[in-house]
Amino acid sequence: MYLIALCDDEVEQLHKTEQIFTQYRAHHLTEDFRIERFENAGALLEMIEKQGYLPDLIMMDIYMPGQLGIEAARELRRMGNRSRIVFLTTSKDFALDAYEVEASQYLIKPLSSKTLFPLLDRFLEEIGEERRKYILIRIEGKVQRIAVDDIVYCEAQSKTQCLHFANGTQCMLRITMAKIAQMLSPYPEFMRVGIAYLVNMEHIECISKLEIQMDTGRKIYPPRGAYQAVQEKYFAYYCGE
Repeated sequence: MYLIALCDDEVEQLHKTEQIFTQYRAHHLTEDFRIERFENAGALLEMIEKQGYLPDLIMMDIYMPGQLGIEAARELRRMGNRSRIVFLTTSKDFALDAYEVEASQYLIKPLSSKTLFPLLDRFLEEIGEERRKYILIRIEGKVQRIAVDDIVYCEAQSKTQCLHFANGTQCMLRITMAKIAQMLSPYPEFMRVGIAYLVNMEHIECISKLEIQMDTGRKIYPPRGAYQAVQEKYFAYYCGE
């Protein structure tokens, strides 16, 4: 599922852009889109800030009453939003400003399938790659994107789970270990150690019969009798055995 935000004060243009997406979807039946339409930048910003809306792609007109698209993009970046932004406009006046807010593309209206289809092909490929490297987790009421490579291990602590990160920080989650294991199941670098740990093998420095030394300096103590299974999984991951 890809979340697409279309933001334009011209209702007719919103409709035309959505039609192009419909045409694209007809040629890519395995891809699914959820499109949200916004007639002003304020409505988009409010949904992102207050409802945790995280679109994969924002297609936004530059010239809109109340707040220019460029101004809205600056605010999004200040909020920490990293969505891809494509500006739609009838002029190239703001091309340098688009670069400043790290816009992915600057398209001149009117849009057509000829210009938008190749763009969507590239974006979907890039997003697919990124999704293989990130998971989305709700933390303190906000949905946050977590880099899989930054997760050193997950530790079960009663009714909560603790994620330990490479920078030494921690994050408490009120979800089950089984749910976290499911979220990380596409990533072969994670192995289960007993019922209390989910370990990223990329961060293992060494393994002994009593402990697993992580590259952050932390130590994990596997349950008795787990050493052989842990060692076999570790060797299999790196050696393909």
